[in-house]
Amino acid sequence: MFESAEPLREEFAQLEAQLADASTHTDLAKARRVGRRYAELTPIVKGLDEYHRLDEDLTAARELAPEDPTFAAEADELERQIVPVVDRLTRLLAPRDPNDSADALIEIKSGEGGEESALFAGDLLKMYSRYAELRGWKVEVLDAQETDLGGYRTVTAAIKAASLGEPDQMPYGVLKFEGGVHRVQRVPVTESQGRVHTSAAGVLVMPEVEETEVEINPDDLRIDVYRSSGPGGQGVNTTDSAVRITHLPTGIVVSMQNERSQLQNREQAMRMLRARLIAAAEEEAASSASAARRSQVRTVDRSERIRTYNYPENRISDHRIGFKAYNLDQVLNGELQPVVTALQEADTAARLAAVGEPT
Repeated sequence: MFESAEPLREEFAQLEAQLADASTHTDLAKARRVGRRYAELTPIVKGLDEYHRLDEDLTAARELAPEDPTFAAEADELERQIVPVVDRLTRLLAPRDPNDSADALIEIKSGEGGEESALFAGDLLKMYSRYAELRGWKVEVLDAQETDLGGYRTVTAAIKAASLGEPDQMPYGVLKFEGGVHRVQRVPVTESQGRVHTSAAGVLVMPEVEETEVEINPDDLRIDVYRSSGPGGQGVNTTDSAVRITHLPTGIVVSMQNERSQLQNREQAMRMLRARLIAAAEEEAASSASAARRSQVRTVDRSERIRTYNYPENRISDHRIGFKAYNLDQVLNGELQPVVTALQEADTAARLAAVGEPT
């Protein structure tokens, strides 16, 4: 069992040697890439070591059991110990998104519902920011278009882990299932009759990739500069510092205006463009893949309604997996982990079910 995973040991040893080589760390992008893969393989190699140790002990105990009853009892205990090890290794080795170990870029846009939708977009940003804080992650707002009441027409943030870790514990691997339409049911602050309204905001979650991981031809870019405007742009709108970049082959457009310099806004826009290109490529690949290879819960399509936040009932419902809880106030304060865990488990089950199925 797990013979096909043995080549990963050799790759792990090579990565370990590279990390010990000082020259690797002169190239920050390479060092991060090597470190990310090393973090991915560490639990697998440790799991393989534990499995082989238990398997060897179990084989020896079974051979000696006919001669000594104490070895029979030891074999029974080893059989119990090896079951969760096999289960964890199987999960770790199931095909997964190679970007799961990346940091994340999250874009939230107001949708139907006008000012109330913009306020809800702000609530979602607070929810993710508080959740990130609970996990020790850093949140950096890259761009924001605020409304007069303090909501957001659109806001983009980068969420970064303090250090590399297992894919299921990294920002993109954790937050990627948040992509889609989030619907809210509540009495808006602008409602004078106390009636419950329904509005929505769209969320897009993308892996943040290194500059070297996406090849972008400068000739494929149209770069426009303009004056920042609106709430959040004040204070930087005296010069043409805002930047809009259009990727001509795909038609993808990104704009940044939060920074005071044109160069900084351009750098932030390129970060967002790289992430959008990766997300677009993945969406295209998912649409052409067989049903067996598609995730049951993941989406990068903002048109798909994924979750409802019902304030009168203090209820949160995730429609993809049938998750429902009556602690909406806690979830909005960052207690998002039960929802995240349920989504990750559903995705793992889908990936395990797809193993061995025709592609």
